[in-house]
Amino acid sequence: MKDKGRLLILFLIFSETFFFIALIIAYVYYRNFSDATDTVAENLDAVRAGIFTLFLIASSVTLILSKKALWKKNYRMFKTFMVITILFGVIFILGQVTEYIGLYQKQITLQKDIFGSSFYTLTGFHGLHVILGIIALIILFVMSLSKFKKVTMAGIEGVDVYWHFVDVVWLFVFYFVYITPLL
Repeated sequence: MKDKGRLLILFLIFSETFFFIALIIAYVYYRNFSDATDTVAENLDAVRAGIFTLFLIASSVTLILSKKALWKKNYRMFKTFMVITILFGVIFILGQVTEYIGLYQKQITLQKDIFGSSFYTLTGFHGLHVILGIIALIILFVMSLSKFKKVTMAGIEGVDVYWHFVDVVWLFVFYFVYITPLL
């Protein structure tokens, strides 16, 4: 990736890091330091969320394999691992959507209370970032279908850094939202 491109993606990651830190701190603060009762945690399924987390983590592995294939100019393997990466990202999002549907059926909504608001804001913004990452991955994949093989290492490196950032953020969200209430 060229220096300007690397600098831009690092600025994006840096600013998004503070955004997610603020959302996580707000969620933890409401649960640990306020008089509000956490109405969301008792309705979350950490095991189910953990399974979908594994798909997101696996997508990072397949993206690394895709990047290595591109480096070796093995376009068939690049495309194969890219499709798997996209598929794993979509599975993660479908897990989040079905979780939201289940919570909504239990009357846990964005408007219910501070926990509903902070949960949906935190996980929803993360989901939005995953969707944007999936779109970027799809763009790379479509570019690879050209007979000129237009995907470059610089192109994939920016998406790669972003995708791994989104994965790491989810590990913190998963820990603070799904695991710490169980401790």
